[in-house]
Amino acid sequence: MTKKEEPPPSRIPRAVRVASLLSEGEELSGDDQGDEDEDDHDYEGVPNGGWHTSSLSLPLPRPVAAPHPMDGPPGGATPVTPVIKAGWLDKNPPQGSYIYQKRWVRLDADHLRYFDSNKDAYSKRFISVACISRVAAIGDQKFEVITNNRTFAFRAESDVERKEWMQALQQAMAEQRARARLSSAYLLGVPGSEQPDRAGSLELRGFKNKLYVAVVGDKVQLYKNREEYQLGIGITFIDMSVGNVKEVDRRSFDLTTPYRIFSFSADSELEKEQWLEAMQGAIAEALSTSEVAERIWAAAPNRFCADCGAAQPDWASINLCVVICKRCAGEHRGLGAGISKVRSLKMDRKVWTETLIQALCAAVTTTDLAETQALLGCGAGISCFSGDPEAPTPLALAEQAGQTLQMEFLRNNRTTEVPRLDSMKPLEKHYSVVLPTVSHSGFLYKTASAGKLLQDRRAREEFSRRWCVLSDGVLSYYENERAVTPNGEIRASEIVCLAVPPPDTHGFEHTFEVYTEGERLYLFGLESAEQAHEWVKCIAKAFVPPLAEDLLARDFERLGRLPYKAGLSLQRAQEGWFSLSGSELRAVFPEGPCEEPLQLRKLQELSIQGDSENQVLVLVERRRTLYIQGERRLDFMGWLGAIQKAAASLGDTLSEQQLGDSDIPVIVYRCVDYITQCGLTSEGIYRKCGQTSKTQRLLESLRQDARSVHLKEGEQHVDDVSSALKRFLRDLPDGLFTRTQRLAWLEASEIEDEEEKVSRYRELLVRLPPVNRATVKALISHLYCVQCFSDTNQMNVHNLAIVFGPTLFQTDGQDYKAGRVVEDLINHYVVVFSVDEEELRKQREEITAIVKMRVAGTASGTQHAGDFICTVYLEEKKAETEQHIKIPASMTAEELTLEILDRRNVGIREKDYWTCFEVNEREEAERPLHFAEKVLPILHGLGTDSHLVVKKHQAMEAMLLYLASRVGDTKHGMMKFREDRSLLGLGLPSGGFHDRYFILNSSCLRLYKEVRSHRPEKEWPVKSLKVYLGVKKKLRPPTCWGFTVVHETEKHEKQQWYLCCDTQMELREWFATFLFVQHDGLVWPSEPSRVSRAVPEVRLGSVSLIPLRGSENEMRRSVAAFTSDPLSVSGSPCLWTGAGDLAGYLPSIPQ
Repeated sequence: MTKKEEPPPSRIPRAVRVASLLSEGEELSGDDQGDEDEDDHDYEGVPNGGWHTSSLSLPLPRPVAAPHPMDGPPGGATPVTPVIKAGWLDKNPPQGSYIYQKRWVRLDADHLRYFDSNKDAYSKRFISVACISRVAAIGDQKFEVITNNRTFAFRAESDVERKEWMQALQQAMAEQRARARLSSAYLLGVPGSEQPDRAGSLELRGFKNKLYVAVVGDKVQLYKNREEYQLGIGITFIDMSVGNVKEVDRRSFDLTTPYRIFSFSADSELEKEQWLEAMQGAIAEALSTSEVAERIWAAAPNRFCADCGAAQPDWASINLCVVICKRCAGEHRGLGAGISKVRSLKMDRKVWTETLIQALCAAVTTTDLAETQALLGCGAGISCFSGDPEAPTPLALAEQAGQTLQMEFLRNNRTTEVPRLDSMKPLEKHYSVVLPTVSHSGFLYKTASAGKLLQDRRAREEFSRRWCVLSDGVLSYYENERAVTPNGEIRASEIVCLAVPPPDTHGFEHTFEVYTEGERLYLFGLESAEQAHEWVKCIAKAFVPPLAEDLLARDFERLGRLPYKAGLSLQRAQEGWFSLSGSELRAVFPEGPCEEPLQLRKLQELSIQGDSENQVLVLVERRRTLYIQGERRLDFMGWLGAIQKAAASLGDTLSEQQLGDSDIPVIVYRCVDYITQCGLTSEGIYRKCGQTSKTQRLLESLRQDARSVHLKEGEQHVDDVSSALKRFLRDLPDGLFTRTQRLAWLEASEIEDEEEKVSRYRELLVRLPPVNRATVKALISHLYCVQCFSDTNQMNVHNLAIVFGPTLFQTDGQDYKAGRVVEDLINHYVVVFSVDEEELRKQREEITAIVKMRVAGTASGTQHAGDFICTVYLEEKKAETEQHIKIPASMTAEELTLEILDRRNVGIREKDYWTCFEVNEREEAERPLHFAEKVLPILHGLGTDSHLVVKKHQAMEAMLLYLASRVGDTKHGMMKFREDRSLLGLGLPSGGFHDRYFILNSSCLRLYKEVRSHRPEKEWPVKSLKVYLGVKKKLRPPTCWGFTVVHETEKHEKQQWYLCCDTQMELREWFATFLFVQHDGLVWPSEPSRVSRAVPEVRLGSVSLIPLRGSENEMRRSVAAFTSDPLSVSGSPCLWTGAGDLAGYLPSIPQ
């Protein structure tokens, strides 16, 4: 090959400054339509992946032809289109006869393509062989490829090579024309081309002008413009067997391959969705297999369409046993499934059994099947009586004779009907018999699939009418009932959720949404409610397994599968099936049958944990919790919104509010609980009005989602909360006592005999709806408690009746009957509401604890308000082991321990010493709580670096053995001692560990400098000490057997020091003695019932449930679990027998 002359730099085209055809920054001018070299200016001179100036001007050594990266699929599989010839050629654009550019040229049966190098995946240009008119030699080693209006010039290395190229091209042209004469495309006037599934203009990132893109079969073809598309001269095409498409934003999407990412932008969101559907269809076709087709094509007659003669038909009518092309398959489909059952040779893999393949091949080579076909075509019945009682039908005869091919043919024609034409009328009817495998079919209106939730209303114009068929676990939608190739399909196995929006949500009155694993949402619509309901039921049956079929027994708003965690197996998520109907969430788990539904409006908590990528929905109901993971963001967000809506208040009536576990509206409980804790001693409570604006905002928040509203002292004033409660009760549409019974209550107040009047009140109370009855009891119990503090708040029974009478009965206040009813209910609270002694005792203790804390808070300048929530861990501090308990004032450490074990369904065996520990992470120490110790004061004393954990006390058995064997109640000995002194108020420890002698008796702990010392250096009252096991490592303790001792003085000042023992046994003995003297010898409960309490069944159906929540501080700000009646926690009546330290606050009331 002669050396080419190097062109001057000025003659190098400007376009070569940018990247290659498929690189960022490329320009397409589009000015010259007639110039062959236009592609050279725009697409040549730059390699596929980068920029090399040497490729413009200097000849390169000719490397040996290497396999092309796209010549075959991964793994060395045989390429679909074999390469006829490939090699290096010089391409010569007309702009300059001296500018030759080396190109790797590749010829197959359909295209001539040239590349920058033999390693490039995508061509610079391709020419359809069908569009080449002739090939001619034009000089030394040169030849031209001539199309209708373009000419491409190439130069080979030798005349022999040129001749080989020309012969290969001419042979490919001849074979192409032979195929085209029989092809459906040729009949349509488009030589050698398949009709595209979608074609149009798209922006491709890095290109100045739009490209014309066509999705044809399993390929996406790129053209400079529509004119070149019609000429068959393109830029490149992308094999979708290695492609994947994903949505980027509202108008953009990416087509990703191992070699390049193509970033496209459409003109609208709707158009983008249509492009995505078309490309996803191309991927499905590319991944289809040709194995069945090749076996069927092995029979020579099957290589051409039975109707039009097109080559390599890839469809078949399985009941007629003929092979047809794509175009004729559409005509067959228009006849209806009762006439011709059309299946794809490449995509419908499950249909093609070995027998069916043999039957299709035998139908064209044997006469027995042809005879059966002829009989069927003449009207013979498939199920007619054969005359043989042992084989009464043709299918039975074939089976008796062992004719498997005949049996296959007869089975496929069971539902076939013979069309009978009326000679007097034109053919208008399409025969359509639903196959047994077809669940449903008909027209639906569909929008383009979306990758996000539909926030806006979809107009009617955005829906397209599609013929939809649900068959063999696949929902396919077609352009019309005659179309053979679906526009798209949704496999039932990929459906994760089916949702039914309320009527008239979108342009069509009745719609439903289908969510898939691929994070796509499909919206379908119909005008007929019956048809929409039938479609929903059929789709639900197609994707819901038999395990969860009970969920289909009732209508639902949302149905699907979600990953969840529950019970004792929180390490691994499982898949459960859920159905949302109204405010009920039903669940089916793999371990058991359909579970008891969760009442969403009665949830104690509904929260979202985790970050935006790994969200968790936590549903806490009384004694059970469900933890749902957001594995797929799209359907999870749909579930989240639906559940939040179902759990919210549905209206203004009491029964439509969010309810507690005792049917008390959460909005009432929130207000009553807050005022009980913060406003019992507030002067004029309920008589004074709050600020109107604040009251209105608070009431709106409570009505919207009372469960998420947490009232806190300092943020809300008690008068604002009390006004919000009164406004809510006054605005109830039906009133608290209901319109139908209101008059009866007012009349009962006029009864003079007290016993008769109370009896009448009890009768009327029973008649109230359950929610109203529970609310009346909660409210009167709260008012009874308020009037107990009348000496301080000035609100006695009479004053409360004046305020609440008109509010509860919604009167103008002129008639005192309403006030008299309220006054009677408060005065006779115990009798009317059947309050027993145990409930009174519990209420008294809890209210006493609240007032004590408020007195202490006033003295120390701190106030505790809001919900008392305790976060407790089981065995170790991990998210999976969190428990959240609402702590009444009377709860002991033993009761808390048993409650935690109950929730986890952990049984207590003999010698299991389960104990609640207070863990201080900063001090690296822990303290086992005494079983009788009250939890509520400990909860309020916990710092941010402390928590509670329930676990086995491993040393308890050894401690009890020591205490049983010792004599006396004192202990003495040497220990290493270190005091924690504050330096300059910084709280820094000073000094080291020193040997000291200690004596512990029933009253105090004394420290001596040495054994012979007579006067103690320090002395502390033993019952004011808190002893923690462990010493923080940064103090460098001399042994690992140490404990931390904390002493709080009368001035609330804390002193802290550290003690270390020489052995573990010595540590246990000292600690056991501390417990013994501090608790008067009762270290562990002696009653067997206290440690062998029966474990109740705490399950959601058959699955044990525990809470899983976020951080401890978040738990304190939420109501995670009510373990008892809400009223018994904080809305209780106030009965005390003595005053004690609270003489100024607590009146003495006789029992």
